[in-house]
Amino acid sequence: MQVTETLNDGLKRGYSITVTAAELAAKVNDKLAEAQPGIEMKGFRKGKVPMALLKKQFGPRVLGEAMQESIDGAMTKHFEETGDRPALQPDVKMTNEDWKEGDDVEVTLSYEALPDVPETDLKAISLERLVVKADDASVDEALASLAETAKDFGDRDEGAAAEDGDQVVIDFLGKVDDEAFEGGAAEDYPLVLGSNSFIPGFESQLVGAVAGTDVEVKVSFPEDYQAKNLAGKDAVFECKIKAVKAPKAAELNDELAKKFGAEDLAALKGQITERLEAEYAGAARAVMKRSLLDALDGVVSFDLPPSLVDAEAGQIAHQLWHEENPDVQGHDHPEIETTDEHRKLGERRVRLGLYLADLGQKNEIQVSDAEMTQAIMAQARQYPGQERQFFEFIQKNQQMQQQLRAPLFEDKVVDYIFELATVTEKEISKDDLQKAVEALEDE
Repeated sequence: MQVTETLNDGLKRGYSITVTAAELAAKVNDKLAEAQPGIEMKGFRKGKVPMALLKKQFGPRVLGEAMQESIDGAMTKHFEETGDRPALQPDVKMTNEDWKEGDDVEVTLSYEALPDVPETDLKAISLERLVVKADDASVDEALASLAETAKDFGDRDEGAAAEDGDQVVIDFLGKVDDEAFEGGAAEDYPLVLGSNSFIPGFESQLVGAVAGTDVEVKVSFPEDYQAKNLAGKDAVFECKIKAVKAPKAAELNDELAKKFGAEDLAALKGQITERLEAEYAGAARAVMKRSLLDALDGVVSFDLPPSLVDAEAGQIAHQLWHEENPDVQGHDHPEIETTDEHRKLGERRVRLGLYLADLGQKNEIQVSDAEMTQAIMAQARQYPGQERQFFEFIQKNQQMQQQLRAPLFEDKVVDYIFELATVTEKEISKDDLQKAVEALEDE
């Protein structure tokens, strides 16, 4: 077997591989000889089928296998000897298309090699970690929001009209063509006006209703209503208004705290403080990560595989085009051209991505099975009732696993750099942190 270099330009590599006819024939003979003891054929005892007959019967198929194994073996040996790592799947082509048995096999191998990533003095990188403490006003605001979710309703004064946001307690009976229909009746039903829990137009007709009166509500079921026998039909609901109640915020006391699993109000405030500061820390980490990537972008430099840059720039251009044209959901649109700005951003992403991947590999940073399971479970919660099916889907899909693993790996590498870099803390206000986060979104 002969391997000859035909291209060595930057990261581009090209080779010509020749597998001689003699090598192929020897490999075919070896494979047939290995299989011979287990082969049975009419007229011959097991393992006694002549080699000439085996070649005639199985030779073409075994020859194809031998060709593929020889080429794969040559590529594997080449990458082991050179240390090259292809950026994308290598392009392998057979050049003598008129090949026939007895001829040498000639193949071209071309690829772009991943670059050697230089070492960087991570201790020389200076970063600022923003720290925000949860002040009393923020805790009180969050506590008020919790109280709003736990609000109760109290009876309005006698004769008071129902307002949007009030709760009305009603008996109702629905009819279509003067006939009551299944599921169209209830007693003592508490309905919050403006909650949109009933079909469109129903709740608005109860605004202004007074307890002790009857209201006739006329509505039309939507065309796509789940009950096909009612879809698109006009209906009349006879409603008896039994009570009109105004919303009443829950009192901020120990009883409220117990509703949210805390021992008392002080403990609940402590939990809220921890949650807020965890949210602030997450936002501050995003700001510091961007600062780190900016710093690395300024000191890390090496050649980039053009194919990776082209692919990344194209993806960026495509994503931005869809953000500017949200009405186009599919890919039936004009060809999107990449600009210098797309390529510049693509180069940054490829460079930093290769750098972080190389750093993580050299320092044996890995995503554990437990971390992957936790990430999968977090994603599965987005599909209530189908968590098990989602989990099984991910387990069987290597590409989806990689999509979940990649950001986890990147964050672990970033945390590794944080530990080595020179980090100073700066305490700021919640508003200033918000401005810093908004600045990230504007870039």
